Amino acid sequence: MNTTHDKLVILDRDGVINHDSDDYIKSTEEFVLIDNSIEAIIDLKKSGYKIAIATNQSGLSRGYFDLKELQKMHDIINKKLSKYNQKIDIIEFCPHLPEVNCECRKPNPGMIYKILEKLAINDLQNCWMIGDSLKDIYAGQEADLKTLLVSTGKGEEILSTPSLFDKIPKSTNIFKNLDEASKFIIKNTLRE
Repeated sequence: MNTTHDKLVILDRDGVINHDSDDYIKSTEEFVLIDNSIEAIIDLKKSGYKIAIATNQSGLSRGYFDLKELQKMHDIINKKLSKYNQKIDIIEFCPHLPEVNCECRKPNPGMIYKILEKLAINDLQNCWMIGDSLKDIYAGQEADLKTLLVSTGKGEEILSTPSLFDKIPKSTNIFKNLDEASKFIIKNTLRE
C-alpha cells in the first residue's frame, strides 16, 4: 500500500530568509534578502514541499513597526516567489515580548503547532524546521520536526561560541545557508 508523506519546511525569517539585525528589521528598507534564499524556497516548492514561516516579531509590541509594515516585508518575499508562480503557504508571527511567556514565542512550539493544524499535517517524517538560533531549533524539536541550523544570522555566533555550540542538539544538521539546507532536505526526502 502506497502512502504519501506530508512535506513541510518551516522557516525562521530574520537570519534565514533575510539579513538580521540586533536593532530589529523595522521597515522594507531594512529588509534585505540573503543570497539564494528565494531560489532555495522555489526548489523546495518544486519538490512538493509546503513552506511556512514562523517568526518572533516582538518589534511589534516594542512599537518599532506596525502590522502594515510587517505585511509589506512579507509581501517582498511573496512578490519574488510569484514570478515563479509560488508563494509561502502560511506565515505565523509572535508579536509578544519575551516576558509575556506566551505559547507562540519560540522556543515554545505554539506557532509550529498552529501551522501543522492549519495545513492538516499529521505525518512528520518529511517535516523540517530551519533556523539560525537555538530558539528555532528547540521549538522545532519540541514539535518533533527535524531541525537544521544555518550559519547566516545568529547561527555564526552559535557556531563560534563553544558554550552555545554545545547546546545544539546532536540530531541537528548545520549548513552555511538556506540554499545548502534546502538541497539537503530535497536529497533526504522520504519517498512513498
